[in-house]
Amino acid sequence: MDALAGAIPAGVSSSAPRQLALTSAAQILAMGLWFSASSVVPALRGEWALSTQGTVLLTASVQVGFAAGALVSAVANLADRLRPERLLAASAATGALLTLLFPLCGNQFWLAVLLRFGTGMALAGVYPVGMKIVVSWFPNSRGLALGVLLAALALGSASPHLLAGNLPGWRTVLVVASLLALGAAALAVLFVRVGPAARRSPPWEPRYLLTMARDRRQRLIAFGYFGHMWELYAFWTWIPAYAAAASKTSPGTVSLLAFTVIGVGGAIGCLLGGALSDRFGRIDVALAALAVSGTCCLVSALVFGGHPAMLGTLLFVWGIAAIADSGQFSAALSEAADARYVGTALTAQTAIGFLLSALTIQGLPVLADAVGWRAAAPVLAVGPLLGVIAMARLRSPVCPAR
Repeated sequence: MDALAGAIPAGVSSSAPRQLALTSAAQILAMGLWFSASSVVPALRGEWALSTQGTVLLTASVQVGFAAGALVSAVANLADRLRPERLLAASAATGALLTLLFPLCGNQFWLAVLLRFGTGMALAGVYPVGMKIVVSWFPNSRGLALGVLLAALALGSASPHLLAGNLPGWRTVLVVASLLALGAAALAVLFVRVGPAARRSPPWEPRYLLTMARDRRQRLIAFGYFGHMWELYAFWTWIPAYAAAASKTSPGTVSLLAFTVIGVGGAIGCLLGGALSDRFGRIDVALAALAVSGTCCLVSALVFGGHPAMLGTLLFVWGIAAIADSGQFSAALSEAADARYVGTALTAQTAIGFLLSALTIQGLPVLADAVGWRAAAPVLAVGPLLGVIAMARLRSPVCPAR
C-alpha cells in the first residue's frame, strides 16, 4: 500500500491503507455470489435438465438484477440515507441468504431465476458502495486505489470456479460462497468505515441524461464503457465453455483455468490499469486495453484446438486486458460530468452497461450452438472495436483527454 501514500488525505495516513484492505477483503468474500451458480452449470444441466437457454437465463438474470438494483439505489439515494458500510453489509447478507435458498429450488426453474435476479440486486449494494467508501479515503489520485478494489472484485468473482474444482457437489459450492459473503457482511459492519473525504451523493436527476447524451465527451466515455461491457461479462461467463470446447480438458482443469484468467489475470489487469492511469491518463490506458482485448477476441479463433499452453497464454492476456480499462470509464465520467449530477451519470452508465452485457451473455452461447465456439468468440471483438473508436475520438483535439 506504500504506493498509495500520496493519495492519502492529511491526518488519516495510517487508516486509509487499512480501510482499503478491509473493503477489498469484503469485496473478495461477497462477489463470489456473482458466478456461484454459473460455475456449477455442468452439474445443473445434468440434475435439472437445463437447456442452453435455461443456463443463459440463470446467468443473465444476475446482470439484469444488478442494473435494477443500481437504479433503485440511485433513485432512493440509499448510499446517503444509510451508512455505506451498513448498506454493504446488508446487501452482502441478503445476497448470501438468497444464494443459500438456491439449492432448495429443486426443478422450480423460474424460482431459481428470481433468486438469481435478487442476488444481482443485492450485489448492487456491494461493489458500487465499496467504490464510494474507497474514494472517501482516496479523493485524489484514486486510480490505483480503485484498481486495488477492482482487483478484489475480479478475485471474488472468480472464486466460485476455484471452489467448483475442489469441492464435492454443486450445492456445497453455493453454500460456501454464501458463508463467505456472510463473512463479508460481518467484516463490513465491524471494521469498514467511511473516510473523511466522504460527500453526499448528488440527487438522482433523470433529466440530466439528456444533457449527458448531448455532451460529446460524456457520450464518448459512455460508448467506450458500453463496448467494454459488451465483451467483459460474456467473456467471464463463457470462459469455461470456450476452454472446454477448445482443449477437451477435464472439468477440474477448466475450473482452475477460469479462476486463473478471471481472478489472477483480472487482478493484475486492475492493478496495472489503475497505476498506469494515474501516470499516463485514463483515456490512453482505456484505449490500449480495449485494443489488446479486442485483438485477443479475434486471435481466440486461431488458437482454438491448438496447444494448451498457447490457449492458456492467450486467455490469461485476455483476462488482464479485458478489465484493465474498467475503472477508467467511471473515473473519466466522474470528471467530465456536472459535479451536481455525477451520481446520475455513473448510475445510468452502469445500468445500461450491465443490461447490454446481459444481451451478449444470452446471445453468445446461442451463436456457439449454431456455429461453434471458434466462430462465436470473435464476435465479442465488436465491443472493444467500438470502444477504441470512441476513445480515439475522445483523444482528438476537439475533445482533449484529461
